[in-house]
Parts: sequence; structure tokens; C-alpha cells
Amino acid sequence: MLRMLAALVSGSLFGAGLAVSGMINPEKVLGFLDLAGRWDPTLAFVMGGALLVALPAFRLVLRRESPLLAPRFDLPAKREVDARLILGSAVFGVGWGLGGFCPGPAVAALVTGRGAVIAFVLAMLAGMALHSLLFEREGLAGRAAAMRGRRHADG
Repeated sequence: MLRMLAALVSGSLFGAGLAVSGMINPEKVLGFLDLAGRWDPTLAFVMGGALLVALPAFRLVLRRESPLLAPRFDLPAKREVDARLILGSAVFGVGWGLGGFCPGPAVAALVTGRGAVIAFVLAMLAGMALHSLLFEREGLAGRAAAMRGRRHADG
């Protein structure tokens, strides 16, 4: 229960930060990406501010043996850059450039009820499901079963 409350508070704070910073406004994001036109540099300050907080915080947190509300850290084990990472990054960037959203701000922007936001999130979810079906060993059914088992084990 405490983990769920922490997740709710953290997610709400993150969503509020995205809204205040303008990252849920696709026009602002597209203005930031428009280097050859009317470039809006304000999101660079948002990203820089996030890095100033996150980098020292990660260093401090990772000194701990485990997170406060989990038995272990769940960090990526893979360290090398490969074609799959580059292709995935390119697809992410193209989606961000075309839609003006990345996943977090898109989910936060759902509260606006705008059709373009809903369409983007639905397309994002469809892409995630397609990726799972095509590239992950256990597919969606196996992942759902694993999540159910993990929830029961977490209590």
C-alpha cells in the first residue's frame, strides 16, 4: 500500500512538473525542436534543471543497498550501444518530432481530453504492444502473467 501511495504522489508530482514546464504543450516542444526556424530554447532550461537535480540524486541513492520501498534496484544490465538501441532511439525521436510528445508528457496531457493527445497515446500503446509481440520472448500474455505474479509477491 505504501508503494502504491509513493507511486501516486511521485507520478502526480512528475505530471505537475511536466505541465508547469510546458512539456505537455506540443507546440512548445515542436518550437524547441525547430532549430532552423523559430527556435524556443526554454525547454533546454527545463532539461538542464532536471539534470542538475537528477544526477546528484542518483549518485546518492545508488549508494544505498536497496531502494526504500523495494527489495532491489531495477537497473538496466546492458551497457553496449547496438543497432536495436539506435533504431529505437530514432523511432522515439521521430515520434517526438512529429507529435510533439514523448510518453510521460503525453500521459500527463491526457487530462486535457484533446483528441490529438488521445490518438498519440493510443498509437504509443499500440506500438508498445506490437513491439512486445514481435521482439519479446514471452509476449504480452507472459508479461501480464509475470506482472500478476510480481504483484502477489510484493503484497
